[in-house]
Amino acid sequence: MNAVALGFDRTVLELKMYSREKEAVFFGFLFPVVMLTLFSVIFNDEITEGTATMSAAEFFLPGMVSAGILLTSFQTMAMSVAVERDDGTLKRLRSTPMPAVSYFLGKVGLVVVTALAQQVLLLGVAKFAFGADLPTTADGWLTFGWVFALGAIAGTVLGTAYSSLATARSIGAVVVAPMLILQFISGVYFDFGGIPSWLQQVAAIFPLKWIAQGMRSVFFPDELATLEMAGSWEPGRTALILGAWAIGGLILCVLTFRWFKRGTT
Repeated sequence: MNAVALGFDRTVLELKMYSREKEAVFFGFLFPVVMLTLFSVIFNDEITEGTATMSAAEFFLPGMVSAGILLTSFQTMAMSVAVERDDGTLKRLRSTPMPAVSYFLGKVGLVVVTALAQQVLLLGVAKFAFGADLPTTADGWLTFGWVFALGAIAGTVLGTAYSSLATARSIGAVVVAPMLILQFISGVYFDFGGIPSWLQQVAAIFPLKWIAQGMRSVFFPDELATLEMAGSWEPGRTALILGAWAIGGLILCVLTFRWFKRGTT
């Protein structure tokens, strides 16, 4: 219970530190909201996708939701842990009586709060600023919930493991470049069906494509499922792959996480 209480205190501290990092707040938290707003204003005419017609906000919303999940989980964890390792924060924390689990609970709390707040903001902007239709059934929101949860879990553990690949000085480029490429090939900014098939296969290796597909199943009409790679939304496969990434990422965390930067003890 003491570790949990310390984890809560650590969450509050993490949120305070995060709110003071303007770059992290903009490029991690606000960026999908800004992009959704820009796309909705620029493409203000209705967009035809297959046999369905929808507003720009409705068309881009699943992609922005999906990108936001990984930005607030994977990118936040990868960059913050790498910086804290290099500047000695982790080393100092390790020498205190605080249980290690409390540190990780604080990071998880940061991801949960920022990710949920971001999703509420995204959905609110789409609905009230641009009149986008949101799911009206319990099944739709249930799917939204488990895709969000699995995506955030996978992003959190993978980001923590990924932080070991670079230093504080290089982690920005090491994280941002792959994330940007994955967003372009995973159906975040473009119609996924219009992406070359070989790039679709590459995207299918990574979790963002499956988060985006899961979110399209929530916000898009059912008839558009035929435009996916397998001709259906594949909820079972989506859950299986995201779950596998979450478990694999956790294993990688255990194997690769270091409290000290290379060359120190």
